[in-house]
Amino acid sequence: MTLEQITVPMSKQDAFALADAVMEEYGLALSASAFENADGDWVFEATCDQKPDIARFNELAQRVLNGTVEFTLAKVPDKDWVAHSLEGLSAIDTGEFFVHGSHVEAPNPDDKIAIKIDAGQAFGTGHHETTTGCLEAISLIANSGVQPETILDLGTGTGILAIAAAKRFNNNVLATDIDAKAIEVTIENTQINGVKDMIETAVSTGMDHEIFEQRGPFDLVLANILAGPLVELAPDIAKHTKVDGIVVLAGLLNRQANSVIEAYAENKIALLEQVEKGDWTILRLQRQA
Repeated sequence: MTLEQITVPMSKQDAFALADAVMEEYGLALSASAFENADGDWVFEATCDQKPDIARFNELAQRVLNGTVEFTLAKVPDKDWVAHSLEGLSAIDTGEFFVHGSHVEAPNPDDKIAIKIDAGQAFGTGHHETTTGCLEAISLIANSGVQPETILDLGTGTGILAIAAAKRFNNNVLATDIDAKAIEVTIENTQINGVKDMIETAVSTGMDHEIFEQRGPFDLVLANILAGPLVELAPDIAKHTKVDGIVVLAGLLNRQANSVIEAYAENKIALLEQVEKGDWTILRLQRQA
């Protein structure tokens, strides 16, 4: 496979934000990441299996960063990219969960809920602060005595949060995503983790699908996406959340938190807890009467 890579130096926050946005826009790249180079500068990098459409990358940068950037394009040598994607992805022990890939040989801790997720074609292996923050929020909610009967994972990616919720609450979950490939990956991961019969999936742009009316309103909504879509979805999430229902939001940078909190407050979803993990914020909120 001939691969091409685009890179651009930028701030750490912007590099992570753009990498997350590219992985949300699955057609843009096989992988995207933010890293610190040998000179101490932060770099955004995306690997593509065909010549990248720079115009689409710039359109995304304009939307996420409010400005265009000068991307550098170069071919990269052939290698086993599946094996490469797994390098350095150690197991994650967070909250009540132990998240690992199939390459991890260490045994699962007896006191943890094991989730097997491999790096692949959908976003979410558990290594990003937003995902670990959501897993910790699920643990906190469960230990507070809340037992949700109806659960939604909006923008499910690999299905990691849906799988975690199904296993922890021993209840059914609706997992939706805008991208059909993400849903394929989610279904495969539900089979691997033994919860296929507990998780219903659907491809949906936003919350326009009829399945939300059929399965909602929800006691628990998990949405680890991006700040912009979270703000736009606030009225719909409020509509499909039960009074006193819990909403967990992630995918937003610390500097974006206030605008998201305000959007949900306007829709009677009040802040319970705001947690910062590095440059990222995880919000736990509750639907008011």
